[in-house]
Amino acid sequence: MPSKSPAQTLFEKADKKANSSTGWFSSSSTKYEEAGDLYQQAANAFKIEKLFKEAGDAFAREAECRERCKEANEASNAWWNAAKAYKRGYPDLAIQALTQTIVHLTQQGRFRQAADREKEIGQIYLQESNDIGKACESYERAGDWYAQEDANATANACYKDAADLHAELEEYPQAIARYEQVADHSLTSALTRYSVKEYWLRASLCALAMNDTVTAKRNMMKYNNQDTTFGSTREAKFVNLLIEALEGQDVEKLTEVVYEYDQVTKLDNWKTNILLKIKRMISEEDGRLT
Repeated sequence: MPSKSPAQTLFEKADKKANSSTGWFSSSSTKYEEAGDLYQQAANAFKIEKLFKEAGDAFAREAECRERCKEANEASNAWWNAAKAYKRGYPDLAIQALTQTIVHLTQQGRFRQAADREKEIGQIYLQESNDIGKACESYERAGDWYAQEDANATANACYKDAADLHAELEEYPQAIARYEQVADHSLTSALTRYSVKEYWLRASLCALAMNDTVTAKRNMMKYNNQDTTFGSTREAKFVNLLIEALEGQDVEKLTEVVYEYDQVTKLDNWKTNILLKIKRMISEEDGRLT
């Protein structure tokens, strides 16, 4: 029979301590405190052995012991340590552990840290589970918490990510609302003002992806009123040419306009995808007319 690893031995010792009956001279909170310490040692030993699932499980047991001792800070840390271990290949368990961390953080009014963890959940949904809808919800929640802690730049980055995801899900009105929210906020500072044209470009592409040139034009007028320099930017001129191509159902013009813009300003994947949707839409309209 193979000998037990040091980590396994510590884990069993922790289990034994947690399940022991309390004697005359010790309280149950002392028992759970000691068990928690042992689980933490076991978890770190599992990490050394690169057994990340087992490390996560041990940290989760530690967290439960800390909760029984009413040690909210320690419990929150233990859940976070569990999440970090689970992130090495067990995304669902990582999300569960992060969710537990957030419960403790929000109860303590630590919304800034809660937002950090919620953002991590969004990243896991996006990168590991490819669940765009859930990722979007997490980014919006994180954005709200950052905003209420006055971490506005971080909040806007989360809202912008959420807007990109809304657009991927073809939830264009929600995407437009988020881009405009971020743009409005960016207008208030000289440092972020330069990025406004990018958000308005994305919002305009969403309106065009809805085949709604009326809204696109109305929004362009609104943006020009908010910033009179916008009309002379490459982004604004690009949108106006796209509106013309869409109104004329002119696939060739659209292709040419996109090609010329891309020669100077490389289109990222998000823009390329939404422009392809717009192009496909015109082609299908065209096909129906013939």
